[in-house]
Amino acid sequence: MELTAKNVCSSWNVPSSQFAKNTFSPIITIVDGMKLTPNPEKEMIALSIGDPTVFGNLVVPIQAEESVIEAVKNKKFNGYGPSFGIEKARAAIAQYSSREGYTITAKDVILTSGCSGALDLCISCLCDPGRNLLIPRPGFTVYKTLADSHGIIVKSYNLLLNKSWQVDLTHLESLIDDKTAAIVVNSPSNPCGSVYSKEHLIEILNLAEQYKIPIISDEIYEHFVYSGNTYYPIASLTETVPVLSCSGLTKRFIVPGWRLGWIIIADKNNVFEAEIRKGLISLSQRILGPSSIIQGAVEGILTKTPQSFFKETIDFVETNASLFYDNIVRVPGLHPVMPQGAMYMMIGIEMEKFPEYMDDVAFTEALVNEERVFCLPAKCFQYPGFFRVVLTIPRDKLLIACGRIAEFCKRHYHDGGGGGDVKVNGSN
Repeated sequence: MELTAKNVCSSWNVPSSQFAKNTFSPIITIVDGMKLTPNPEKEMIALSIGDPTVFGNLVVPIQAEESVIEAVKNKKFNGYGPSFGIEKARAAIAQYSSREGYTITAKDVILTSGCSGALDLCISCLCDPGRNLLIPRPGFTVYKTLADSHGIIVKSYNLLLNKSWQVDLTHLESLIDDKTAAIVVNSPSNPCGSVYSKEHLIEILNLAEQYKIPIISDEIYEHFVYSGNTYYPIASLTETVPVLSCSGLTKRFIVPGWRLGWIIIADKNNVFEAEIRKGLISLSQRILGPSSIIQGAVEGILTKTPQSFFKETIDFVETNASLFYDNIVRVPGLHPVMPQGAMYMMIGIEMEKFPEYMDDVAFTEALVNEERVFCLPAKCFQYPGFFRVVLTIPRDKLLIACGRIAEFCKRHYHDGGGGGDVKVNGSN
C-alpha cells in the first residue's frame, strides 16, 4: 500500500499526555535536585524513607506469611477476581474495621492496590478538573500528586504546630467555596505523627456537615498510636457526613510491598448511593483490583496475627520516638515535636542560627554530605524550616544518627541572638 504525503513525517514526535505532564512527586523532585556527595568514611543512615522493612529489624508476622503460603497452595486465587475485590476478603476487612456503633459490611469495602490506590480512586471519583480538594499542610505528598495529575485544584489548610498539629479550623473554613469537592483528613498522620482526639474530629465533622462536603480519611496508620492516645475512625463519629476511609495492610503489618489497600464507604444517609458507589466500582475496573493471592490471604492475616505483634511494634517505635526526642531537644537550633503515633517526627530548624544554609533543603543536603544522615526536608510537605525523620530504624543506628546530627549542628550553629519558638507558615 502506497503511503500518501500526509502519512509521512521527516522526524519522530511522540509527546506525552497532559496527565503524565501533570504528574510529579514533590519528594522525588526535591531530593533529586539535592547535590549529594556523602562522606565515604561513614555508613549511610537513611531516616528519610517511610518503609518499615528497610533495615530488617521489623519483620512480617509469621501468621501473615503462613496465610500467604496457604493461599498460594490452595490454588484458588491465581485468576482474576471482581475488580473491587473478592467477597471473602471484603467481608474479612469489614469485620476487622467494624466496632461498636460502627458496623461495616462487605458491600461497603472496595479493595485497591495499596492505600495510595485507595486515595487515587477516592480523589478521582469525588473531584472533577477545576474543582478543589482541601489537604493538610504539612501533609503527605501523594494527595497533591494525585490531584494535580487530574487537573484538580489543591488548597492546603494549616495544621497548628503548637497544638500537636491539630487542624486550624478557622483557616480550613476560609478555604471552602462552592467548588470544594472534598476534605482530606489524616490521623494518625504522616509527616507529623499527630493523633486527633474524638473532640477534634467532631469539630472537623461539624464543618463538613455545615458546608455539606464529604471527607476522605487517610487512616493507613489506624491503631498505630502511642500510650495515652486513642485512635478513632472519623466515620464512627458521625451520623450525617459521608466519609471514604482509606487504609491497608502496609504499615500495621509491615508489608508495604504486598499492595493491599481498601476503601470503606461510610454513608449512613446514602449520600453516595446515587453516583459515588458506582463511580468507585467503575474506577476499580481500570486495573482489575489488587493481588488475588493477598486477597486470598487477608482473612488469615487479619484474624490470626496476635495483638502482641502490634504491641511490640508500637512499643519499639514509641521508645525510639522518646529517645530521639530526648537527644535532639538538647541540640542548639533544633526543635523536635514529639509525635503521638505513626512512624515519624518533625524537627524544626532555627534557620537564622545556621546562616550558611538558606533553607531546610540546603541544611539536610549538608547533613547527608558531612554526616551521612539522610533526613527529609519538610519543604517536601509544603512546610519549610523543618525536617522529618523515620522512627523505625534499629536503636543503635538511631543513637548514632542523633550523635551525628548533634555534631553537625555544633559545627554550624551560630548564636547571633533571636531564637524563641519556631514559627513557620504563620503557625501559632
